[in-house]
Amino acid sequence: MKTKLRIACISLIASFFVQAQQQPKGIIGTSNWMNNWTSFKPATNDYGEATNIIAGTIDKDMRLVKRNVYHLVGVVYVTNNATLTIEPGTVIRGDDKTCGTLVITNGSKIVAEGLETDPIIFTSENEINNRKPGDWGGIIVLGKAPINTLGGIHTLPFDLDPNLNHYGGQDPEDNSGILKYVRIEYAGRKLSASKELNGLSLAGVGRKTIVSNVQISFSNDDSFECYGGDLNLTNLISFRTTDDDFDFTQGAQINISNSIAIRHPFSSDISGSRCFEVDSYEKVANTDMTKKMTKINASNITLVNLEENNQGLVRESAYIRENTFFNLTNSVVSGFAPFVLLEGNIGNGEANLSKISFKNVIANNCTGEIESESGSNIPGIKSYYGNPAYGIEYTKLKLIELFALPNIKGNPDFRLSVNNTVASGN
Repeated sequence: MKTKLRIACISLIASFFVQAQQQPKGIIGTSNWMNNWTSFKPATNDYGEATNIIAGTIDKDMRLVKRNVYHLVGVVYVTNNATLTIEPGTVIRGDDKTCGTLVITNGSKIVAEGLETDPIIFTSENEINNRKPGDWGGIIVLGKAPINTLGGIHTLPFDLDPNLNHYGGQDPEDNSGILKYVRIEYAGRKLSASKELNGLSLAGVGRKTIVSNVQISFSNDDSFECYGGDLNLTNLISFRTTDDDFDFTQGAQINISNSIAIRHPFSSDISGSRCFEVDSYEKVANTDMTKKMTKINASNITLVNLEENNQGLVRESAYIRENTFFNLTNSVVSGFAPFVLLEGNIGNGEANLSKISFKNVIANNCTGEIESESGSNIPGIKSYYGNPAYGIEYTKLKLIELFALPNIKGNPDFRLSVNNTVASGN
């Protein structure tokens, strides 16, 4: 009886490990979910001339309709708990001269729910082949979910109206609306040497807010940045951003899944551009250390550098600062130097490194593994993550071998190639 029980236990454990090894890596789907609603050549798209102007303050419910093309002029605030609803297929073109920017203030909502066959598009006002990163501001959503700055309320450094520029609170379930099947192109205006708007800034945004199937292309700063808040993010695409693809800070509690960053080395910033930049605070002195530190659970993520000739400004795929929790599982990372970089303050012991985990991950064509800014920490880090239980597999495959169709000139498919036994985990 004992022998049978022992065999059963061994079989169960073996089955568990086999199943773990066979978990699909990178972005997944029974079909290529990046088809139909995305655009990887937005410079050549004809969006039509603007027919209506949006400016000033929206303090009551408003609906934008597909039959119009809208010109977003200056900083437009949605206030007074109003809801801005946008029909599928609507185009909103951000003004260049006045840095058109849409701000959903604390308590208000945006309901931008496009369709796979009819996405909502925020883009540059400039004409075909004259569009560039930073042509306009971007979208800012200010919510009431927790952040870890002192006092629990904070402001963004974007020269916004001080009476409307506040976020944070005590409600992790806060609802700021829906962003679904939405494209944001050529945003991220540089306001000064140290202040740049993002494609989408989510500040203190709560988990009842839906952010799914959003593509941000050619942002002049970060594509997606979360300042605190509590969110589930899925099916996000960041394409050729100048700075970071996904940036998290101020105690953000984020689950991000089935999402991809597609980097081009000549669209990078010399200050250091990564797919993930994760920290809990900018300054300890401004942080309530009794509050939650940033925690990111990232699953089925694909991070890819399109350049395979070691050129351009390619850095690490992820940069992680101290007192931050970061878990990357069932994911594919290809073409970075190194794979991951840890801030020098992160020690090489169990207490620090247990906050940062990698499970069932392919690190392909990465120059360097998990490194530290502090050279003295590197041997301990390599020993810790060198354990096979962590399931980091280092490979040397060409993009065409790794992915189904890694060609952005057509309809790219960055799901793993079904013919690749390494990728499938078998």
